[in-house]
Amino acid sequence: MKVTRTNPATVAPPIGSYSHAVRVETGEATWIYLSGQIANDGSGEIVGVGDLRAQTEQVFENLARILEANGAGFEHVVKIQTYFTTLDDLAGSREVRSRYLPAEPPASTAVQVAALVVPEALIEVDAVAVVGR
Repeated sequence: MKVTRTNPATVAPPIGSYSHAVRVETGEATWIYLSGQIANDGSGEIVGVGDLRAQTEQVFENLARILEANGAGFEHVVKIQTYFTTLDDLAGSREVRSRYLPAEPPASTAVQVAALVVPEALIEVDAVAVVGR
């Protein structure tokens, strides 16, 4: 088994001490654990302050870039967790999410929380992907 921590240059550097993704390669498959992504642009600034739909778009773009840098796509995602600080535009957030996920979506959890680590962040999403050999 081989474990590799990655921080692709296509997304903002991590805030604090974590990796954007951890790849676990076994003889059968590569498991990719993606850390929670908020709506940071490439320079680390929050996109769409106060706009859940805009933040959801940026979050899924960040996830797409991290997956791609690890040889995967949303079709490889088997579990996704979403944390919201507001449900005011849940329908808009779901519409954005549905454009990224395959027709048969992964296992999923969604919860509302009081706050995220960055006060302007309205959504955070983490995921697990599996790529077969």
